[in-house]
Amino acid sequence: METSSGVYEFVRGWQLDWWDAHNFCDQCFAQLAVEPQDEAVTELLQRKVQGPIWLGQRTALLQRLQQKRTHMLPTLVFGAQTDTRHARLLVGFPALPAITVCTHLQWDLAVGKGGTIFSYAVPAFSNELLLRGLTAHDGLVHLALVVHGHHSPYLPVFPADGRWHHVCATWEKWRGRWALGADGELRAGAQSLSPAQSLTPGGVFVIGQDQDSLGGDFKKEEAFRGNITNLSVWARVLGPEQLDMARACEIPSEGLLFGWNWGALEIAPALQEVLLPFRCPVPVEECPTLDAGSGALGSEPCLQSLPFLCHYRPGVYQRLREVQKTADGEFISRVNTLANATVLSRDDFAEDPGSLSVPEATSFLGILEQALAAQETPLQAADLLAVVSFLKRVIAIEEGEQDPSGQQEHLIQSFLAVAALLLEEQTKAQWLEIKEITRSPMVLVESVDRIAVSLSLLLTAEKSNISIQKGPIGIEARSLNLRDLANSEDYFKKIPGGPEYIQVPFEEIRKLQGRGLSKVTVINTWFAYSALQHSLGWEGQEGGKVLIQDASIPEKRQKYLHTQVGSAIISSIVLINLQEVSTAVHFHLLHQTQDFSDKLVEPICAFWNFSTSSEAGGYWSNEGCAVTAQHPESTSCFCNHSTNFAILLQVFDVQRSSEEESVLKTLSFIGCGVSFCALITTFILFLAVGLPQSERTTVHKNLILALAAAEALLMFSEWAKAKKVVCMVLTALLHLFFMAAFTWMLVEGLLLWSKVVAVNKSEDGRMRFYYMIGWGLPVVVVGITLASSFDGYMADHHCWLSLRKGVIWAFAGPVLFVLTVNTFILFRVVIVTVSSARRRSRMLSPQHSLERQIGVQIWATIKPVLVLLPVLGLTWLGSMLAHLSMAWAYVSIILNSFQGLYIFLVYAVYNSEVRLAIQRMKEKKKALLFTNCSRPINYSSSPRNAAPQEMEKGLPPVPVSRTSTPATAIRAPPQGNIVRQGNLGAKIPVGISSIMSSEKSMEKRRPRDEEGHKKKPVSPFPQTPNF
Repeated sequence: METSSGVYEFVRGWQLDWWDAHNFCDQCFAQLAVEPQDEAVTELLQRKVQGPIWLGQRTALLQRLQQKRTHMLPTLVFGAQTDTRHARLLVGFPALPAITVCTHLQWDLAVGKGGTIFSYAVPAFSNELLLRGLTAHDGLVHLALVVHGHHSPYLPVFPADGRWHHVCATWEKWRGRWALGADGELRAGAQSLSPAQSLTPGGVFVIGQDQDSLGGDFKKEEAFRGNITNLSVWARVLGPEQLDMARACEIPSEGLLFGWNWGALEIAPALQEVLLPFRCPVPVEECPTLDAGSGALGSEPCLQSLPFLCHYRPGVYQRLREVQKTADGEFISRVNTLANATVLSRDDFAEDPGSLSVPEATSFLGILEQALAAQETPLQAADLLAVVSFLKRVIAIEEGEQDPSGQQEHLIQSFLAVAALLLEEQTKAQWLEIKEITRSPMVLVESVDRIAVSLSLLLTAEKSNISIQKGPIGIEARSLNLRDLANSEDYFKKIPGGPEYIQVPFEEIRKLQGRGLSKVTVINTWFAYSALQHSLGWEGQEGGKVLIQDASIPEKRQKYLHTQVGSAIISSIVLINLQEVSTAVHFHLLHQTQDFSDKLVEPICAFWNFSTSSEAGGYWSNEGCAVTAQHPESTSCFCNHSTNFAILLQVFDVQRSSEEESVLKTLSFIGCGVSFCALITTFILFLAVGLPQSERTTVHKNLILALAAAEALLMFSEWAKAKKVVCMVLTALLHLFFMAAFTWMLVEGLLLWSKVVAVNKSEDGRMRFYYMIGWGLPVVVVGITLASSFDGYMADHHCWLSLRKGVIWAFAGPVLFVLTVNTFILFRVVIVTVSSARRRSRMLSPQHSLERQIGVQIWATIKPVLVLLPVLGLTWLGSMLAHLSMAWAYVSIILNSFQGLYIFLVYAVYNSEVRLAIQRMKEKKKALLFTNCSRPINYSSSPRNAAPQEMEKGLPPVPVSRTSTPATAIRAPPQGNIVRQGNLGAKIPVGISSIMSSEKSMEKRRPRDEEGHKKKPVSPFPQTPNF
């Protein structure tokens, strides 16, 4: 059922104990449902279930789910069937009107084979009490109870799956009632099995053999094969509560004849005995339940089998089904074919997860490793999910099963090999596809942590250290004798292949010694950064981002970008009798920062909290951890608890303070205002002084108009951001006019190329093309951007293009293109200029010193760059460096916001052509004023005064003699003098001069020779820049 809080799935027909129910939901990438909040779910349960169902457990930070209690139990390892392996109870048996025998056992007999679990013989009768079994073709172990020689039928009791099962047999003489049970459930029972007669006292109780005579005469074909532990005998019939206690390794003392104790056993030399840890549930522990009928919360013994409900986080169930439907199943089919069994399944609810044994798991892991390493079949997302689910099943077996046959170490090696193959680079895309389902590859880190604890079961006095390394993943289990540590000595573990380490401080070791402990087990695991960099925390991927709680931003001046894992993941767990004890640790890890040269990177000491109460299923936290030393490529940390640790890198973009932002805004506003006034003044001058019409002048005017409009709109953008509609219109206009400014800058570059590099004097049809670029291209770009991204066109907090959906590239892309083209054009112009300056220097001043020639060439290089920078827009290149520091930010603001002032100074104030036009206007005005002042008042009709009158009418004056009035003697100053008045002090090459001045004006000013022909200029280089 789908609800707002996720999807609930009721597992119909299956009843499991609390731990198995939790493991089952976990293997399906769900969680055992906590109390449902939706009424629809409650109504569904009322229709489907009668009685209680299991609920999940809420866990706090660093709190793990309640675990089964671990007991170290002597275990008898029966190998192949033989008549030499048995154990005898060294206790005397009284007459027994009732008896209960319980044991944990692993059955390892092939189909059709039978064996004896225990037998009790007396001198008068060998088959006084006997429990035997056989493996049937239905895959179940059938048991039969023999009392006083009377044989019950063989009845199915538990599956022949190689797993540990708790088996009990009871009998009482009253009515001959007997029963057989397994794993807390009654499986067989009846009455009238040798009633009214107690068991004979003084007999011999033997484990693993059928006695055909008192204490001997064993037969090979009737021997037990497998493993037996925790066998106990009571002189009464236990009730359900006592049977649950026995299953939980808590032996009821009332009526106890024999409790599992090696000192009370006589073990045959051929029988192997090992000390094996058992994870048994605490009998008084109860787990949360929900009564489906009444909706009341309650609790039941965790061993009880009840229905349960799995809960999927929102979006997980739908994504899981999508991934499973799109898979072709080729890899899964290949693995199942190689194994000749159903190892992987696309449907997690297809089969009972409890049907896997340790030997089977070891074999299947080997097949998986072979299939993954071969890479013959592409691994899809659904295949990756199936493999991860299978690894969870293996962990559940390891946590519940202890196999003394020696296969556990091989199983763990295969497990690590498969996990390492799943973290290779080619699985990166698959991990990204299932990130919503598995949270991240941290699910593998959790799995390795859980299975690493099983490695401690293999430690012995002779073998106190076991280490396994598979590719970038490693685990180590070490038995640590606290008395062997010298005073002030820490427990130190160096990670292979580098300077990284983790250590338990001596203060923590002293605390353990203070509790009277002499020996602990330390489990270390490590994942090299190379194992996770492809699938966890990679730059730019949503699945690489991490959720960290309790992390603070160092300063307000930094803008948080993201957090990612930047180091290896390392863990250290201290176990006392297989129970985890939290201790403080120090660790030192290398981290990767070379990818963030232009960012601020803040390392954080953090740990992964495998908390099922988090909706994300787990998260990074830095609670209880602190940085103790920080280096450019490594960090040292201290944490007050032990778990998985890593160095997280918080990446920040350096931000400016409010004062700096205010200064930059003020400077920008002033610059825009000054530039706007300067541009308008320049535009008016171009119109008023009567400059000759040319391509150059027209292009200048359009650039000035576009840039002035953009600067004016920019000044009003702060005011308009509070009004959405106005801000939207202003954004579009800013986009249009700034685009137009840059396209006209491109036109300036193209014009410069045609005049200097290509030397193309023709103007026919070129202005139409320039107008299409200067105004047509911006209109097209802005129109397409608005049509395609109208909803995300404007930024949220200011009137400019949004960074979302890449809208900003509708401006940044063309600008980068213009700047690239104009940079290349300027480079070519400088080359031409330097070449012309060199030739001119040699032609006009061949005797000048080398230093002076070099100086002329350097100035010829610098001058066109300074003159052309504003109109080519190359000052905007400084904006690319503004994020590096405040100095570059100020430089960028000054260069860009004062661009209009720069244009005014270079192309108006110091432009010789503009100055010449202004000077002509002044002289003309003086001439008119002088003429008006010297005109005779009473002789207005005289012919001598005709010239001023004709001048007023716009007619050419009548020639007069040199002795006439001063007004008639005024002439235009020599051209050389006029040019010198506008001179900036240096000469530039002819290439630039051809566009620096109007061709028409130059033609008018050129002097004539004696024959009336226009003379060529003495030098091809003009005296002043006009561009």
